[in-house]
Amino acid sequence: MFEKFGLSQELLTVIRESGFAEPTEIQSKSIPHIMEGKDVIGESATGSGKTLAFGCGIVEHVVSNGGLQALILTPTRELAEQVKESLRQLSHKKHLNIMTIYGGVSIGPQIHGLSRADVVVATPGRLLDHLQRRTIDMSKIKLLVLDEADRMFDMGFMEDVERIIRACPAKRQTLCFSATISSQVKEIANHHMARPILVSAKKYVDPSKLKQVYYNIEKNMKLSLLVHLLQHEKSSLVMVFCNSRRTVDFVVKNLRINKINAIAIHGGLSQNKRTNTMRTFNQGDVGVLVCTDVASRGLHIEDVSHIYNYEIPKDAKDYVHRIGRTARAGEEGKVINLLCDFDHDNFTRVLSEYREFIIEKMERPYIERVMAVQADRGDDRRGNRRTNWGHNRSGDGRSNDRRTNWGHNRRGSDGRSNDGRDSRGSGGSRPFRRRWDG
Repeated sequence: MFEKFGLSQELLTVIRESGFAEPTEIQSKSIPHIMEGKDVIGESATGSGKTLAFGCGIVEHVVSNGGLQALILTPTRELAEQVKESLRQLSHKKHLNIMTIYGGVSIGPQIHGLSRADVVVATPGRLLDHLQRRTIDMSKIKLLVLDEADRMFDMGFMEDVERIIRACPAKRQTLCFSATISSQVKEIANHHMARPILVSAKKYVDPSKLKQVYYNIEKNMKLSLLVHLLQHEKSSLVMVFCNSRRTVDFVVKNLRINKINAIAIHGGLSQNKRTNTMRTFNQGDVGVLVCTDVASRGLHIEDVSHIYNYEIPKDAKDYVHRIGRTARAGEEGKVINLLCDFDHDNFTRVLSEYREFIIEKMERPYIERVMAVQADRGDDRRGNRRTNWGHNRSGDGRSNDRRTNWGHNRRGSDGRSNDGRDSRGSGGSRPFRRRWDG
C-alpha cells in the first residue's frame, strides 16, 4: 500500500483517484529512498511505474510558485509530453506549473513560460539552447531526474546531459532511471551522484505470457506476409517496427491501400503530428501503429497485443525494448518477426545476446501477393513508380534500379544492393540459418 511510504494525505488521495491500488516493484523499492532525499539509480523496464515513483518526490518537495525546482530530462519529445501529463495529474491538487521544453517547436512561448515554471520536463538539446540564451534559471533546482538515461546516451546526449548537470546546483537530489545500467550510466553515477542507492525491478514483461515467433520470407514478399497476418491474426492494438523512417512511410501507405487502418510515427514528423498520432492510437481509433524505435521506449501504450518486427534492429537491446510493449501487467502478447536475408545478422545477434529467448519458427502460410507502391516523399520525385508486376521489389519504397531477370529488385531494407547474392530469391542460402530451422 502507498500509505507505508509516508506520503501526504493529499497525494495519497490523488493516487487512489487515479486507480493505483498497489505499488509496483520499482515504486516499492525506490519511493522510500526518494522521499528521504537520497540519490537513486532505478533499473526498470518501460511501463514499470517509474514516473509515479519520481513524481511522488517532485509533488511532495516542490513548492508552487517557488521558481524552477525540478528538472526531468527525457530522450524524446513524446516521452516529455507523457511525463508532463502524468505529473500534472499527480499534482493537480497542488497546482504546480509544469511545462515541457523540446525542439521542433517555437522557442518563444517556452521562454515566456519558463519564468513561471515550477517543474520542467525537457529534452537535452533544447534545454542547452535555453542555457546558452540564458533564458532559464536553474539556480533553485533541488531535484534532477534522468528518465530513460541509457536511451539518452545511446542517442548521443551524454555530453549534453553532463553540461546540464554541471549547470544545476551542487546541492540537489539526483534520480536516474534506466532500462539497463550501462557504462555511461555508471559514469554519471560516479561523477554526478552522491552515494546513490541502486534498486532494480527489471522483469515487468512476463515471459510466460509472451510468445515469440519468426517467419522466413523473401524480401519481396514481406509486405504480403504482413498484410496477411494483420488480416488473419486476432489482435487488439498492434505495433509494427521498422528501422527507418522511409520504411515506415512505405509500410503505412501500403497497409492503407489494403484497407488496414494504420498510422505512422517517426522522428521526421512534426511534433503536432506525432502528438496527435499517439493520442489517436492510445484511444484505439486506429489499430496499427507503424513506427521506428522512437516508440519503443518510455511511452505508455496500453492494450498492445501484437508486436511485428518488419525489420530486426541492429542493436539487440532495441529488440528487447520493442517486445516490451506487449505482455505487460499480466496480459498475454505475441511478437512476430519477419525475416529475410538482410535480417539474419541482426536476428543472430539477438539470439546470441538473449539465449533465454524461445523464438519458434512458423511455417509460411499461403499468401496472396499484394501490389506495393512507394510512399510519397517531399524529397522523392519518383512518385509511385512500380515494377513491371506492379510491385516495388525492395520492400521499403525505394526505386527499382536493380532487377533480376524476373524483375526483382534485390536491395535490402537499407536500400543497399545485395551484390547478386541469392539470385533465386529464396532467402535461404546462409548456413547458420539451420540453427533456427531445428
